[in-house]
Amino acid sequence: MSILLTKNTKFIIQGITGREAINLTRENLDYGAKIVGGVTP
Repeated sequence: MSILLTKNTKFIIQGITGREAINLTRENLDYGAKIVGGVTP
C-alpha cells in the first residue's frame, strides 16, 4: 500500500505522550511537519 504525502499533509501522532514520541514530534515540527494532534493508545 502506498501513502502519498505532500507539503500540505497533516499528521496525528499515536502514543504522543511517550518520551521517544515527544522527541520525534519535536524533530518533525522542526522540519515543518503539520502535526494537528496526538492520541494515547
